[in-house]
Amino acid sequence: MQDNGWDIRLENLRLGYDDTVVLEDISVTLPAGKISVILGGSGDGKSTLLRHILGLKRPMGGKIFLGPHDLFKLSSKEFRKVRRRMGVLFQDGALLGSLTLGENIALPLTEHTRLDKATIQKIVHHKLELVGLAQFAEYYPNQLSGGMRKRAGLARAIVTDPPILLCDEPTSGLDPINSAQMDRLLLDMKKHFPEMSIIVVSHDLASLYTIADYALVLHDGKAVYSGGIEQLKGTDDPYLRQFLDRSAGDMKTPDLKLGEEARAALQAWLNK
Repeated sequence: MQDNGWDIRLENLRLGYDDTVVLEDISVTLPAGKISVILGGSGDGKSTLLRHILGLKRPMGGKIFLGPHDLFKLSSKEFRKVRRRMGVLFQDGALLGSLTLGENIALPLTEHTRLDKATIQKIVHHKLELVGLAQFAEYYPNQLSGGMRKRAGLARAIVTDPPILLCDEPTSGLDPINSAQMDRLLLDMKKHFPEMSIIVVSHDLASLYTIADYALVLHDGKAVYSGGIEQLKGTDDPYLRQFLDRSAGDMKTPDLKLGEEARAALQAWLNK
């Protein structure tokens, strides 16, 4: 199976659950060898899109191509092979607490390959070195900080050198220093794996401006922007400007006052 340069191509995609349409008419290509950031407000379909790219749910309509593979037209065997070639960094790292860090990183290799133990250990050590955690291989997840667990999750996601790396909110819950370190690591992944398609779902505008080559912005069930980051920075689209400038727009705070009877009842209860 060819690994080089897996673009993610979405054609006339229509996504949703039961009879509810979440996204429709999505036709974009997330390029190989680049970091693409998927943006949008809460409920705008970012996680829904990620689940479908992962093959966890079949689209209502349209096609998803991972490199040359039309994902939902593959045989069951080929589908499983393609799925194994995608690395996923979950929001919380999703490490198993009963396994050491090294065992967690090795899990995709022990489950899906017949590599000998020595080879697996070499690969695990290499990936832990890439994320700066080689000395923590024997630690358990509860002995690590949140930022370290995210970095460990990244090491596990890349342990098979996948052509596609999907990252769900990689900087959420991190302080500014750890967020910057995660951004640096993603840029390092781009350098170490120059043909890898790296897809990042994020609300973090500082991260967007640091790592993104390409952006896809979702809003009201549509792709309202897809293209280079420099063009996005210069947009005059009202919604995009509001999003990028973190503006509340014309939102007004209602002037609502608690009635005197209700206020008196509340105060009487508090003074008991």
